[in-house]
Amino acid sequence: MAKKKKIKKKLKKGLWSRGELALLKKLFLNNPTAEISAKLGRPNDAVKKKASRMGLRKSKRYLKTLGRV
Repeated sequence: MAKKKKIKKKLKKGLWSRGELALLKKLFLNNPTAEISAKLGRPNDAVKKKASRMGLRKSKRYLKTLGRV
């Protein structure tokens, strides 16, 4: 049997564009971080750190749906 090749999605590194920052700001309040990182093509930790540095927080409504308020 032939081996199947795993296709890895290449993640971005480096500076954030204005578009990425605007999308992060728009989506961060009410969406899972993993979903946002997939849309941006960036690692989960990079999205978390950038959101923290921008002063973004999850909304109380979103956290309540997770049972974390």
